[in-house]
Amino acid sequence: MALEEAEIEERLGGLGEGWRREGDAIVREFDRGDFVGSVGFVDAIVGPAEEMGHHPDLEVSWDTVTVRITTHSEGGLTAADFDLATRIDALA
Repeated sequence: MALEEAEIEERLGGLGEGWRREGDAIVREFDRGDFVGSVGFVDAIVGPAEEMGHHPDLEVSWDTVTVRITTHSEGGLTAADFDLATRIDALA
């Protein structure tokens, strides 16, 4: 179920530094130092994403990985999006 605006703002404030909202998604860039670090970080995200059955959109640009999370089937942000973001923060 998609979250209400107030809950989205509350949960966004509870995430690690750097997360922002872009429309129906939450987004953060992770500086991983170089291409190898970026690809390794993407590989680390696979485990939690598969375990949750919830997959972010990922973009690699040499030393930076951009993570974009939303629940397409719900048409917006859900608790699962914030749970995945928290798990990704723990990897950083």
